[in-house]
Amino acid sequence: MTKFSELNLNPKVLKAVEEAGYDTPTPIQAGAIPPALEGRDVLGIAQTGTGKTASFTLPMITLLARGRARARMPRSLVLCPTRELAAQVAENFDTYAKHVKLTKALLIGGVSFKEQDALIDKGVDVLIATPGRLLDHFERGKLLLTGVQVMVVDEADRMLDMGFIPDIERIFSLTPFTRQTLFFSATMASEIERITNTFLSAPARIEVARQSSASETIEQGVVMFKASRRDREGTEKRALLRKMIDGEGDACSNAIIFCNRKSDVDIVAKSLKKYGLDAAPIHGDLDQSQRTKTLDGFREGTLRFLVASDVAARGLDVPAVSHVFNFDVPSHAEDYVHRIGRTGRAGREGKAMMICAPKDEKNFDAIERLLQKAIPRIDNPLAQTEVEAPAEASDDNKESKPRRSRGGRGRSKSSDKATGQQVEAQEAASVEAPKEASSQPVQDTTAQKPDHDKSRNNRNRRNDRGGRDNNVVGMGDHMPSFIAKSFDERRAG
Repeated sequence: MTKFSELNLNPKVLKAVEEAGYDTPTPIQAGAIPPALEGRDVLGIAQTGTGKTASFTLPMITLLARGRARARMPRSLVLCPTRELAAQVAENFDTYAKHVKLTKALLIGGVSFKEQDALIDKGVDVLIATPGRLLDHFERGKLLLTGVQVMVVDEADRMLDMGFIPDIERIFSLTPFTRQTLFFSATMASEIERITNTFLSAPARIEVARQSSASETIEQGVVMFKASRRDREGTEKRALLRKMIDGEGDACSNAIIFCNRKSDVDIVAKSLKKYGLDAAPIHGDLDQSQRTKTLDGFREGTLRFLVASDVAARGLDVPAVSHVFNFDVPSHAEDYVHRIGRTGRAGREGKAMMICAPKDEKNFDAIERLLQKAIPRIDNPLAQTEVEAPAEASDDNKESKPRRSRGGRGRSKSSDKATGQQVEAQEAASVEAPKEASSQPVQDTTAQKPDHDKSRNNRNRRNDRGGRDNNVVGMGDHMPSFIAKSFDERRAG
């Protein structure tokens, strides 16, 4: 079996690797490091959690150990799709380059431009960046990429999903043609294949696992879920999630819970906290300081549940994640592999469980086709009677808002009922009024003519103001004399 000591790495790098507790490289590391040290382009394809980060950090540190950086001209460039992954790569460099005098800069959003500019002005050997922030610095005239000797694209398929491919192509055009390129991805979509054919020169292709395969150390399962009512689907799914967590008991030491939408991330995290489970959200709309604090708490074990969008699905290395729960079936089958790859890392055992609603069955079928095997079904642990428990009625974030009555805002059902009874009584009174009037003696309508005309004018004014007049006055014995007079004149004519 290959050892790190056999890979021709710098002795100072080997010392740092040994101090980190590693002795034997993973298959992707053993395959990628030798050609990288030879200066060849590398195309690495491996499932998540196989150690791709060290596959390029170790040879880069060895190659850059000699030489000196110049101001605003980094010697190497590492592109990452997310801030968290970029920060993780920076941590790897700190770990493996602690005995080598190399400088680095981390260019990510949510951090002051001024601090980053100061680092670039001093000159850095390693520049780790997300594509958007890198181009921001370049367009501001603060950065030159003509001195890049080694360029790394990490999680290339995630770059594709996030729409970064045009930015990647532009960045490639800003770097020297003679650069060395290390390209890593978990899957090889047609667009990724096109880029590698365009920008890599006779790369050494290392593929250590079938594309988009899940680790064999991960136990998978799915609950086929159907809500009792459409408007209660979210509430019942959250109840089911809590029941699944409770069912795992102490075996669930910590877990990442994935949702498709950022709004659901916040809702699920708040619901779990309400029911006594230590949870916090992480997604792209949160401040970088809050995202970093949440992720650090999860890594250190002070936070048990991390509720995340796909921003945390790829590349994040939290070694001891016992469980992954897919609250939603991912829209892209490849994302499922990356999500569950957060557990069962470095040979450890892990468990991945998913909730599949009827609307998700098409995406679920795509996942099984990609995996080329069926995911075991799990019986729904939540009885229907428990789903309807009144405790969930006060959930912090229901999808449906309290109903409003037509007559006003926030009235209770009892007040609505009382109001309905009053309306019925009024309607009954208006119906009875003509009967009572007809039982009275016939009066001289001529004497009451002024009052009647005044009443009619008042009704007209109410109608002009948009009011309503529900009283219906018949002709009969109450017909005004002036109307009768007009009929008599017509007959005479």
